[in-house]
Amino acid sequence: MSDFSNALSVSTSGLKAQAQRLRHVSENIANADTPGYRRKTVSFETAFGRSNGNGKVEVSRVNLDRRTPQQIYDPSHPLADETGHYQGSTVDLMIEIADAREAQRSYEANLKMFDQVRQMSAGLMDLLRR
Repeated sequence: MSDFSNALSVSTSGLKAQAQRLRHVSENIANADTPGYRRKTVSFETAFGRSNGNGKVEVSRVNLDRRTPQQIYDPSHPLADETGHYQGSTVDLMIEIADAREAQRSYEANLKMFDQVRQMSAGLMDLLRR
């Protein structure tokens, strides 16, 4: 049963990592029009060998986009400087939508893996009862 629990913990860690990624993508989309907002990204690390030798996924710290924000010309904006410009956000909605779709598909794959392991475990229990 140890292999089943290891497989479940690996898929669970993948589910948690993709859920956190989706949370940051949704924050980015919500703040796309916020002046000066920097896009947040996360990267994943494998926690292989730390706990029972399985390959769990961990989310590293949140990184902020280092690109220079776009200068937007709007002299009537309250944050505009003397030249009439203010800093926009570094969020590109097309990239965020693609990231959200990729995270969703990865989440679904981890969920299917979790379900397969659960079904295999239930099948093994049925065989052992006979």
